[in-house]
Amino acid sequence: MTDTDPKQDLLVRLHRIEGQVRGIARMVEDDKYCIDILTQVSAASRALQAVALGLLADHMSHCLVDAAQAGGQEKDAKLKEATDAIARLVRS
Repeated sequence: MTDTDPKQDLLVRLHRIEGQVRGIARMVEDDKYCIDILTQVSAASRALQAVALGLLADHMSHCLVDAAQAGGQEKDAKLKEATDAIARLVRS
């Protein structure tokens, strides 16, 4: 994410991905070549992964750091939450 408004940057990226997905739907409707559709699906997937990694980095640099400084159960809960999120990303 950029040094500008992170929320706005995220929304811009998501709107771009939304457009990509609409384009993929049109390709399917228009019976475009399967490999071309798969290429676009792959690009949209990578774009979503980039958004997820940005969100994870933001979460770790704010929420997780704050919880680590607070310590105790909050630290443990936020660490588990981040670990679970990373595991989901790795599996996808």
